[in-house]
This record gives sequence, C-alpha cells and structure tokens, in this order.
Amino acid sequence: MSAHPDHQKIRIRKGDKVVVLSGKDKGKHGEVLRVLPTEARAVVGGVNLVKRHTKATQTNQGGIVEKEAAIHVSNLGIEDPRDGKATRIGFKVLEDGRKVRVAKRSGDVIDV
Repeated sequence: MSAHPDHQKIRIRKGDKVVVLSGKDKGKHGEVLRVLPTEARAVVGGVNLVKRHTKATQTNQGGIVEKEAAIHVSNLGIEDPRDGKATRIGFKVLEDGRKVRVAKRSGDVIDV
C-alpha cells in the first residue's frame, strides 16, 4: 500500500518551537499551538495573523478579531535547541530504547 503523493510525514508536534522559512512571516519564531495532520498544516502563535469579523453573541462582543491562521508545515522549520536557527529533523534510538527526534544541524535531542 503506497502513500498518497500529497501526504508527507509531519515531524512537527504541538509545543515545538518553530521558525517560518517562507512567506510573509519569514524569519518569525513561534510555538506550535495545533497541528492539523490531514491538511499538513499547523497553527503557530503570533504567526500568519488574519482579521476575522465576528458577529456579537450573548457570550462575546462582536468586532474585528485578530487570530492565527494555519500555515503549511513545509514553510516551517524546527528551531535548533542550541542556536535557535531552523533545522531539519532526524530520528535516533537511545540506549534505553526510546526513539527521539534530533536536530540534524547540531545533533541535539529535541524531545524532552
């Protein structure tokens, strides 16, 4: 059974520190708030802000709300724990049998 050509393995997880590699927010750093694996997108705090016009309800006041929109994972790079620059991700099995993500740039373990 082969994977669909549009499907790629998402190596970014909620809580990861990421750097935007391309687009209008290129160079910005943020933390992943949500991952949408079916769309290969992630919501990053303070990045890709859009304005939404909301209608007033009984619970909240209406108006223009600025919130984060999803950004494609191909435009994101994991922040290297050592120097804060974007890195690719590799995998390594530790002596105790745990499989962890490591930064290709520095070799540091990303998972805590």
